[in-house]
Amino acid sequence: MIEKAERDRIVALIRREVVPAMGCTEPMAVALCVARATELLGRKPERIEVLLSANILKNAMGVGIPGTGMIGLPIAVALGALIGKSEYRLEVLKDCTPEAVEAGRRMIAQQMMRIALKEGIEEKLYIEVTCRADGQEATAVISGGHTRFVLLRKDGEVLLDCKADTDQAAADDEPELTLRKVFDFATTAPLEEIAFIQEARRLNKNAAEQSFQARYGHELGRTLRGSHSEQALMGDNTFTHILSYTSGACDARMAGAMIPVMSNSGSGNQGIAATVPVVVYAEDTHKTEEQLTRALILSHLTAIYIKQSLGRLSALCGCVVAATGSSCGITYLMGGGYEQVSYAVQNMIATLTGMICDGAKPSCALKLTSGVSTAVLSAILAMEQKCVTSVEGIIEDSVDRSIRNLTHIGSVGMNETDRMVLDIMTHKHCD
Repeated sequence: MIEKAERDRIVALIRREVVPAMGCTEPMAVALCVARATELLGRKPERIEVLLSANILKNAMGVGIPGTGMIGLPIAVALGALIGKSEYRLEVLKDCTPEAVEAGRRMIAQQMMRIALKEGIEEKLYIEVTCRADGQEATAVISGGHTRFVLLRKDGEVLLDCKADTDQAAADDEPELTLRKVFDFATTAPLEEIAFIQEARRLNKNAAEQSFQARYGHELGRTLRGSHSEQALMGDNTFTHILSYTSGACDARMAGAMIPVMSNSGSGNQGIAATVPVVVYAEDTHKTEEQLTRALILSHLTAIYIKQSLGRLSALCGCVVAATGSSCGITYLMGGGYEQVSYAVQNMIATLTGMICDGAKPSCALKLTSGVSTAVLSAILAMEQKCVTSVEGIIEDSVDRSIRNLTHIGSVGMNETDRMVLDIMTHKHCD
């Protein structure tokens, strides 16, 4: 068993990275930054300037904002100033009301805000907000994490400036993980230390079930669950239950439903993909609560481990990361040990590497469904002792090196892809 001090660090890491979120995390992070700047200003802003990294801009352009029936950043910025509370973190807009939405519409109509690309920065997760009123101004900056404030300033006085300190502190505090350590922790840690992960089960399964009762996004979850023609084609089984529940939760979230989900590494969709397939498989196959708890920890911690070298935001779709975690969790629930779990990871990397992220939007449900269907197939192959070998593509004998190959492609090799995707998104013609 891993020593207690190391277990405590891993638990702290999971608790930092697996947190509730309302709506897509990129516009929510922008709203959070606006809320904090407004709080510093101490009054309703007359003018708001928002400067964003390209990845934040890309992920916030086409997604629904909870409780508004509207899409995109302007309403998120307006509500952040009007009703946002920074203490709520990624649930910053949970006090949204119809009256607040109408006030937000008026703020947008008055052209009180400027939203633009922040030039000359390398950080992919960067949000800078300056609010002005009555000759005063306040600035807040989030960087490196969806809730990590690195600069607070009021009328030229710096109240917080800790980018270097927070970056180094975060690096020093994070445990060094390998897939072996992830597996050992998940399967041997005392149950009382990891039982908190069951909250992810409650929130994310609830999001899926609520999605079946309404019409969200492209309604992929409802279609897979409720259409007789689709059931005739795919059947009514655990595999289709996994697909319908996962896509349903994503349908609701991307459409802006006022339904919280448990995120992973700053992404609600990653939290859904790391949770729901594991929960559905465990419940359908009557696994014990302990088995499900350990499988969820294995899934979420695997996703966190991969994200450590990939980064918060990249050109690589997050479903690749989270679905790899869920494949590990499902493999464990199938009776697999470390060898089979490592096989599942190798199979996933060999299949999904290169899937691009073209922003948060309703069609993310399709990408998540592709990811979790591959997760199930990879787990089945792993349990049959079948694994993509090191003579194939980017796979190496060491599963940890294969993970590094995946993340290097996503964080470095696909940078030009990221720029091209954003250029296409900002210049396309919609007739």
